Amino acid sequence: MGELIWLPVTAGAYGIALLLPRRPLLNPTLVAMAALVATLLVTGVPYASYSHGTSPLTALLGPAVVALAVPLHRERETLRRHAGTITLGAAAGASCAIAVGFAAAAAMHLAPAWALALTSRSATAPISIALAGELHGAAALSAVLSILAGVAGATLGPRWLDLVRVRHPLARGLAHGVASHGIGTARMLHETRLAGATAAVGMALGGAIVALALPFVY
Repeated sequence: MGELIWLPVTAGAYGIALLLPRRPLLNPTLVAMAALVATLLVTGVPYASYSHGTSPLTALLGPAVVALAVPLHRERETLRRHAGTITLGAAAGASCAIAVGFAAAAAMHLAPAWALALTSRSATAPISIALAGELHGAAALSAVLSILAGVAGATLGPRWLDLVRVRHPLARGLAHGVASHGIGTARMLHETRLAGATAAVGMALGGAIVALALPFVY
């Protein structure tokens, strides 16, 4: 029974985060995550108990991903016209993410599990976990770095693109979808429907490229 309390606590933490002023470092997802992590550490509640108590929320992730088909369908004509550019951009972005992760891991002499997690961070957590299992990495580590990459991209990405004057929703959406997958896609849906739809395509293409390329790299 005690585990069930974490469902309203999680919903409450996110609801409170939504009430905060919209600032780059006050991203609702980031704030809610930080508050929940601190609460778990203070109370000494194991993550397994928290995960079990919030399983209904986890079950909603599947329908949430499927719901991305709605903006994709509505923006299908625009996406079709720019299919070549989007594909090229996704390939370039995913390749750069892999190269930067691989170079950083080599420069810092990271252990293989860390290197794999860092290189696969731009893919969604399920893909990173699957790659860790296939390539003898650490699934939990890969998942954490993937989630952190998503939160960082969704938190800092819009402001960074504003600074470098990237305004077009296709470019903004693609960058977030490839670099920060699901969380970045959710962030772009708050900007425009086209940016959100392009982010969903970028997330899918970027994840597929990472999944196909890393077995050859490692």
